[in-house]
Amino acid sequence: MNHVLSFLSDLALNNSRDWFLANRPRYDEANRRFVAFAADYLARLSAIDPDLAALAPKDCIWRIYRDTRFSADKRPYKEWFGVFAAAPAPGRTAAATGGKKSMRGGYYVHLQPGSCMFAGGIWGPPPELLKALRQEIDANADEVEHIMSDPAWQRWFGDFDTDWMLKKVPAGFSPDSPHADWLKRKAYTFSTPLSDAQVCSPDFLDLVSDIARAAKPMNDFLNYTFEEYGEFPPRSSR
Repeated sequence: MNHVLSFLSDLALNNSRDWFLANRPRYDEANRRFVAFAADYLARLSAIDPDLAALAPKDCIWRIYRDTRFSADKRPYKEWFGVFAAAPAPGRTAAATGGKKSMRGGYYVHLQPGSCMFAGGIWGPPPELLKALRQEIDANADEVEHIMSDPAWQRWFGDFDTDWMLKKVPAGFSPDSPHADWLKRKAYTFSTPLSDAQVCSPDFLDLVSDIARAAKPMNDFLNYTFEEYGEFPPRSSR
């Protein structure tokens, strides 16, 4: 992954179309290596979580081009590579509702020099899904506690991320709940940082596979919501 991080580091310093075109062979090589990694990663994940077996790298990887039409940030290219593996809706194809389009909990690897990470769970749920997740967590807090007590979970994650939280417990839930902080979440993700050295090490695939095993029980818990409340529409793949 040295080539991948090196390209991304230089792109962050020179995020322009002229520089990108002049360095297109470097991008093509970095992208080729990342797609190969994603294929190996998905093969490992399908052994851990068979619901992911139908996914291909193209279902799980974002294009490097940014949509700048409605953004004040006019940088034309993403300065990271990411692969998100999550199951499609039952009876739907991976291309239609799986991977980066899935609303289900999944397994994300983010490569960005100095900011690499592994993340799991559900990010950016629409209001109806967020409410359903809160209901499941409120009703089954003991199961969440049990998952979080596992040493592998504690090693990598500890708790849900705190990036997106309300100041108060939302309406319909008790502010006196012993897990009120969980109910304030606006996303149910969990993550662990990865150093550039870890990403570039020969055993990186083994490392993210081990972290994915620790993530699976919580993803399974979150994804049970889809069985209880029905399917939710896929997200945008941009």
